[in-house]
Amino acid sequence: MIDVRPYESLGGANHGWLDTRHHFSFDAYHDPARMGWGTVRVWNDDEIAPKSGFPLHPHANMEIITYVREGAITHKDSLGNEGRTAAGDVQVMSAGTGIRHAEYNLEPETTRIFQIWIHPTERGGPPARGQKPFPKSDRAGRFVTLASGFPGDEDALPIRSDARVLGATLKAGQSTEYALGAGRHAYLVAASGRVTVNGVALGARDGAAIEDEARLSITAIEDSEIVLVDAA
Repeated sequence: MIDVRPYESLGGANHGWLDTRHHFSFDAYHDPARMGWGTVRVWNDDEIAPKSGFPLHPHANMEIITYVREGAITHKDSLGNEGRTAAGDVQVMSAGTGIRHAEYNLEPETTRIFQIWIHPTERGGPPARGQKPFPKSDRAGRFVTLASGFPGDEDALPIRSDARVLGATLKAGQSTEYALGAGRHAYLVAASGRVTVNGVALGARDGAAIEDEARLSITAIEDSEIVLVDAA
């Protein structure tokens, strides 16, 4: 089953400094049919204007992955962490028992990110943060694991969830595959370009909620950048 969620159908709003679209219910947007997908609770497509951002705010008991598509995001939190995550890089934050953080676009151009929230396997635990570069050239023609709670994914950023976040870049006509285990939920978005997933077409920034598909075959109709979450 592959349920396509066209970008135009997503909830959200343009606040001037923030143009956001929500793949699942979030903030003022509520759709009882889109409350999440498996343990994935939030997938926001955010465009943040220059010299603006999210002021200090709290989180708890959530794994938060920030995938930077264009520009850069600068992070500060109550643990004293500070860092700038640029396009091609990924940031993760395990909110655990509680953390406060701020995220700003301090760049002269618009920053575009996906922010993905995944329920943790267990509640609590000390909050933690990490970031890492993932050059798009390393993802050419194949999926690379960006964040993971699975043993064996040592090159990925760690998260405390039975989930894996992956990225790939495909040239037009190029294909790659991903094996999806029984009972798993996948959510896939083409950050750019157009693709087919098991023959189902997706445009740029469309989402696909996937289950009961043993293997995903993704083919690029045009040069494309893909983000995939494999979750319980």
